[in-house]
Amino acid sequence: MNILRTVLCTLSIILMAGLVQAQEIPDRSSTGGAPTLADIMARQAQQKVDDSARRANTGNPDAGLPITEQLGTRGGASDPELWRALRFNTADVTTQNNGPAAEVLIQDRGMWWLKQRGPLMTYGFFILLGTLIALILFYLIRGRIPIEGEKTGRRIERFKAAERFGHWLLAGSFILLALSGTITLFGRKFIIPVIGHDAFSTVALACKLIHNNVSWAFMLALVIIFVFWVAHNLPDKTDINWLLKGGGIFGGGHPPAKKFNAGQKVIFWSVILLGTSISVTGLSLLFPFEMPMFAATFETINAWGIPGWFNQAPLNTALTPHEEMQYAQLWHSIVSIVLATIVLAHIYIGSVGMEGAYAAMGSGDVEEQWAREHHSIWVDEVKARENKGAKT
Repeated sequence: MNILRTVLCTLSIILMAGLVQAQEIPDRSSTGGAPTLADIMARQAQQKVDDSARRANTGNPDAGLPITEQLGTRGGASDPELWRALRFNTADVTTQNNGPAAEVLIQDRGMWWLKQRGPLMTYGFFILLGTLIALILFYLIRGRIPIEGEKTGRRIERFKAAERFGHWLLAGSFILLALSGTITLFGRKFIIPVIGHDAFSTVALACKLIHNNVSWAFMLALVIIFVFWVAHNLPDKTDINWLLKGGGIFGGGHPPAKKFNAGQKVIFWSVILLGTSISVTGLSLLFPFEMPMFAATFETINAWGIPGWFNQAPLNTALTPHEEMQYAQLWHSIVSIVLATIVLAHIYIGSVGMEGAYAAMGSGDVEEQWAREHHSIWVDEVKARENKGAKT
């Protein structure tokens, strides 16, 4: 799980690179170490500011007056020094709540996260819209892929009922999660102006309940399809030929394939890997502050020297519990959008894009000619087993 988490989160370096850039340390001699105008402008631009002097300037208990002196009870920290200690999470805070985030009274590292919601919605919207437009254009240009040979009328069992149950459990739960997540992400910008805040609050609450509860079905379905199909989705030499021919788009004819061709294997592993990443970050969001993962992941990434490959400074590993949640929410949304685009292509080819494909998950039986055109090696294996069974 650590390796998977590291590989998946490595991509976040590319996606988030440039959010924080190093700045030259300005001369603060005139302010005695206090923030300068350059500091303030840099912070507003979401650039990294050297605040080491302010972090250290949080008072000295030994400098306080004795308790018997006037104002001695105030200790060795002024009000500004106390607030700095609270802000930089160095104050000795005691609370009745022992939760992970209970002692963080001021969390000022969330502005970058708030500012990413705009680009996330913009890019997410155009990625999903672009995928839909591309699929429509492909259909208009290519048309529906037909069964080219003469239909035999004979059917071959492609998927058993238990396999179809796992598939539809995954598909149904993902659609509900995608719709509820999309409404949650885009609702403030697109839905509230149309129906108002009060009506949207009811919609948002319903989406929250759906998202939080249907997620368990999605995670269960991931396990089911992995167990059923992982053995059939391991790469082999037939995949190279399939990819070189683009599944039959280039070179003419359908390349031989086993039960799952190379394209379906890409879909399978995308769903498993991205779906697992979504599930892990989703659990972190379901149980706030209980499953921190990004600080440990960033430590591993830094140890491998990966940020240096992209001319970036080492990733920050001193994350507050709130920052862990911010990274989890952002990563959860990004990976979900990527997976949604892949699933849209899968839905297209499994429904209107190819004749005979839907029957595989509809009834479980497919036309033999369709199977021979798209999965000829698998058909030969099935026929060999049938002949062997008939002889015995």
